[in-house]
Order: sequence, then C-alpha cells, then structure tokens
Amino acid sequence: MRSETMNIHAGERMDRAYGAISPPVYMTSTFAFDDIGKTKGYDYSRTSNPTRKILEDTMAQLEGGKAGFAFATGMAAETTVLHLLKTGDHVICGDDVYGGTYRLLENVMRHFGIETTFLRLDNRRKIEEAIRPNTRMLWLETPSNPLLNITDIEMTVDVAKKHKLLTVIDNTFATPYFQRPIDLGVDLVVHSTTKYLNGHCDVVGGAVITTTKELTERVQYLLNAMGTCASPFDCWLVLRGIETLHLRMNHHEHNAFAVAEYLSRNPAVKKVYYPGLASHSGHEIARRQMKGFGGMVSFELKGGQEAAYSFLRKITLFILAESLGGPTSLASHPATMTHASMPKEHREKCCITDGLVRLSVGLENTEDILDDLRQALG
Repeated sequence: MRSETMNIHAGERMDRAYGAISPPVYMTSTFAFDDIGKTKGYDYSRTSNPTRKILEDTMAQLEGGKAGFAFATGMAAETTVLHLLKTGDHVICGDDVYGGTYRLLENVMRHFGIETTFLRLDNRRKIEEAIRPNTRMLWLETPSNPLLNITDIEMTVDVAKKHKLLTVIDNTFATPYFQRPIDLGVDLVVHSTTKYLNGHCDVVGGAVITTTKELTERVQYLLNAMGTCASPFDCWLVLRGIETLHLRMNHHEHNAFAVAEYLSRNPAVKKVYYPGLASHSGHEIARRQMKGFGGMVSFELKGGQEAAYSFLRKITLFILAESLGGPTSLASHPATMTHASMPKEHREKCCITDGLVRLSVGLENTEDILDDLRQALG
C-alpha cells in the first residue's frame, strides 16, 4: 500500500458494530469485565483504549515499525523514551535540537544521573570520539529544529550499531510521508503529533514507534506506569489530520520552497536554512534519505535582533506564535521562544542567533505569503 493510501486506510478504522466510516471516540475511563480476569480486550483507558489503539496502529504502519504508542504531548513521548535509560547512562544528542528536548535532557534527566553530550552529528569521527563506556543512546533530529540541519541517518545508525547504542530520531519536521527512519535502521521514532500529523493547531500529542518486541514491551510498560498516554479525543483529532497528510505536506513544501528561494535573494537576509536549496550543506544527504524537504524555513537577518524584532512586528499574514505544522503560516523567534531555555552561549555556538527567525510556512496562497514577507522585509 502506498503512503497516500496508507494515510487514509492504515489501522482498523471502520466501526465493526455499526459500520461508521469515521472511528468512534471511546470516551470512557474504564471497561466492564465479562468475568473475573476476563475482558473484551480493554480494562482501563490509561493502559489502552480502542480509539488510541487505532492511532497507534496507524503510526506503526506509516513508519514501518513494530508498534506505535500515543502520548499526551511530544515531551511525554520523549520523557517515556528517556526512561528506558538508568542512572549512570550517557546520551549523545544533536546540539541544535528543539529547546524542550535540550531542557529535558540537560535540566531534568541530569538530576536522575543521566548525562548528555550535545554536538553536531555531521561527522562519524566526531560522534565516535564522544562515545563513552556508559553511552547508551544516540538522539537525533533531522531536519533539526530550528536550523534544518540534516544528519546522515545511515551513518549515525552504522556508528550506533557498531557501539551497541540505541538510536532515537525525532521525525516531527519530516513526518513519515517525507522520511522513514526505520527503513534506514533507526530503533525508535518519536513525534510531536501536535505538528504536521494533526496539522490543524487544535491538539497537543506525541507518539513513539518501536522496532522490536523488547522495546515494544518496555515502552508499553512505561506508558502505563507513568500515565503519559493521550486522550481518546486527541487521538481522534490526530487520526483525522493524518488522512490529509500527503496533500498538506506537498503544499507546505511547495510554499516553503518558494519562500526559501525568495529569502535567498533578499539583501536583508544573511543566511537561509532550508534543505531543499542546493546551497544547503545537507542538501545531497536530504535528497538521498527524504522524498520531500518539508515546510519549515529559518533565516538569519543581517541586522540581528533589531531586524528580527522589526520583521516580526510587521508581519500581517504570518502570525507570531510558537509551534508549527498547521494551515496558518507562523513566525517565531527561537532565541526568545522555542529555544529560550538554552543558555545563550550554547545557542550562539549552534548558530541560533538573536537574528534568527523560524517560519512554519502554511497552506495559504503562495503569492499572499510572499507578499507578506516582502512588506515585512521592505
């Protein structure tokens, strides 16, 4: 089954009882037992829920994994995965990851005795030099947030397998429509389903897709024990969004490419970050491991923070807001918004400067989007 069809038909969506095409929302906390120790497959919605199960099966099928799990937020998904580790373990993580991921690793998991080394995952030797005897996990985002850096997935997987490390990839920006990391050997995929998978800015959620029986059992246990699961209605909203994922992602990419090309010619812009541009350092790797470049574009203004603030105050179609992946075009200032929890020294070392602006390019008419950029940069 091809991906466009899979988006619509993955998971057992049709209601067996009445034939409803849209899956029912099982808004119940608990389920009746038929007898002592005997259920119809469900007992308590924290453990599992029929609506959630449809989304989880859908995510597993879209990513080509063993099993899927739906979480209350993307950070709940990440927190659950990190609890696969134990005190004394070490993680290697990309240095320009989402600010919430950095905060979780550096300011929360560190207190539980889990250390993290942040570095640019663009070189095999660099990664291998960072590996310690207690290193257990390699965490990557590609494309990364907010700089759209591209990591060679096959290279990092090869390093990880050589050193018996667990590989985890945040596939939020690409979605399984544009990139399938499990096909390239990754062990675990995480998502913020809030973003493109839902695609309507009306839910927060997360997902984890596993590749082995052992990982499936461990993630299931942690989800139930920690109570990090998604609600049935939130799962239904994400399922609804997935049905149009391919249509939306193609148009997001179409608009983002037009935006990136325009910005690359604008004299006020110092640098454009978009893997679809031939000038992007990771363009060839992206072409090899992705079938599309996505809808996110970041750019640095020559005038620094003052120019970035001026731009963000002048936009009229774009909305100044965090998050991404919805139909509405959004603009954000990573240094004071999504990556504010990163120390300034670390941000600047990663090139997340005060003059950097991140765009979630929406589904509006392409020329209307460009018109707004022209007037705001004029």
